[in-house]
Amino acid sequence: MKSILKTAGLVFALALFISAQALAQATSVTGEWSFTVTTDQGAGNPVLTFKQDGEKLTGKYAGQLGAADLTGTVKGNAIHFTFTLDVQGQQAPVTYDGTVEKHTMKGKLDIGGMVSGTFTATKK
Repeated sequence: MKSILKTAGLVFALALFISAQALAQATSVTGEWSFTVTTDQGAGNPVLTFKQDGEKLTGKYAGQLGAADLTGTVKGNAIHFTFTLDVQGQQAPVTYDGTVEKHTMKGKLDIGGMVSGTFTATKK
């Protein structure tokens, strides 16, 4: 009886591990993404390139406001990343928070606490 319970426990643990691995792989954002950003100050279509290593996220932002390196996290299907832009001589921190579903993402952004908006993105 103990060996059956032990075997069942091992099978269950293995199933959880495989499920966790599949979820991690399902939310990979590594690659180039086309964004559509809408704020009360206007709209834009930046391109972001991500490199994901586990939950750690690095990459580059390139858009009408310039270019910048970014850092962030991907936890489950939640994505969070930040970068700093020079806007008319002022350093403006930009924060994106959203969700990822396969090759799309959507969410909200904040630029220096003064401009907020929404975004959608598609992996190229």
